[in-house]
Amino acid sequence: MSNLLYELSIVPMLRALRNLDAIVAIAEAHAEADDSLHPATLIQARLHPNMRPFVFQIRTATDTAKGAAARLTGVEAPSWEDDEKTFAQVHERLGKAVEYLSGFAPDDFIGAENKSIELTLGPEPTHFTGISYLSNFAVPNFFFHVTTAYNILRDNGVVIGKRDFLGKF
Repeated sequence: MSNLLYELSIVPMLRALRNLDAIVAIAEAHAEADDSLHPATLIQARLHPNMRPFVFQIRTATDTAKGAAARLTGVEAPSWEDDEKTFAQVHERLGKAVEYLSGFAPDDFIGAENKSIELTLGPEPTHFTGISYLSNFAVPNFFFHVTTAYNILRDNGVVIGKRDFLGKF
């Protein structure tokens, strides 16, 4: 099961973060080619006024990925400033997340499925086992934010599709 937790967390999160970085490069090129579109407009774009902007989606996806790896393996996650304002800074953040996740190995997850994990989600703490945390919170939350980042860019005219989201196999 422990190698399975690695395969269900680190492997797809690394893939999605690398694909998201490639999508950000497409968005960056789109903004450079469109004189009427300032890059900051895409970075702060939202799907709806009461939703968080693109850059928040990037931050939350990377924070969820590093938090999942750290919680499941019992290490302290690094703390990163939430101050990205440019595409270069977004690429840097995604790169840090990829580098951090790449430092984990399957053996780091031995026993993680039964690890007790507590998160404060709202007013009360929520208790998970490692496997329930991964399957019920970390992976769905991660992909929610990756997908929302993708959708924000699509909504703003960036020409990307499912193949960009999934990447090469």
